[in-house]
Amino acid sequence: MCTGFYVSGGALDSRLNQFKGKMELSLETFSRELSGIRAGRASTALLEPIKVEAYGSLMPMNQVGVISSPDPRMLVVSVWDKGLVKSVEKAIRESGINLNPSTDGQTVRVPIPPLSNERRQELAKLAAKYAEDAKVAVRNIRRDAMNFVKQLEKNDEISEDEMHKLSDSVQELTDEFAKKIDALSAAKQKDIMQI
Repeated sequence: MCTGFYVSGGALDSRLNQFKGKMELSLETFSRELSGIRAGRASTALLEPIKVEAYGSLMPMNQVGVISSPDPRMLVVSVWDKGLVKSVEKAIRESGINLNPSTDGQTVRVPIPPLSNERRQELAKLAAKYAEDAKVAVRNIRRDAMNFVKQLEKNDEISEDEMHKLSDSVQELTDEFAKKIDALSAAKQKDIMQI
């Protein structure tokens, strides 16, 4: 596995590490997207991106209450302000994730129904689409890095041998991130298809 770039100078090292940082951000984004895909079990990540109308603005769910999962088929939002309970319930109902919350005092209970086989296949396809999007993002970053390296060689800032070594390092890094994306995708698809 590639742990860094072959470099000939500090400024070059810094610039190439920026490309690596961009690949890491693409991987983090992909990981966040996967956490939002429901796999039939309750996950607090399912409700976290939902925005609630509170105090005249839209706020993330975790800023109006505590989200917990007391069992694999239930999510619970303990709302801090009793006046926001109806807003939380409405936000969950209108979020498009097909959940039917119920209110009990300052607590909003969200039962998680089991997934049908068709829905599992749709979610697995969605996870695969997210994986492909993440790979495209990594390949675009690789293209930018390769263009940068070629431009350095063209400007006689590095030798042709250094250009080939840097290009190999960029490709190794790209392959490493592609493998990580594949591993995350495979694990999520397995999780989705598990009954």
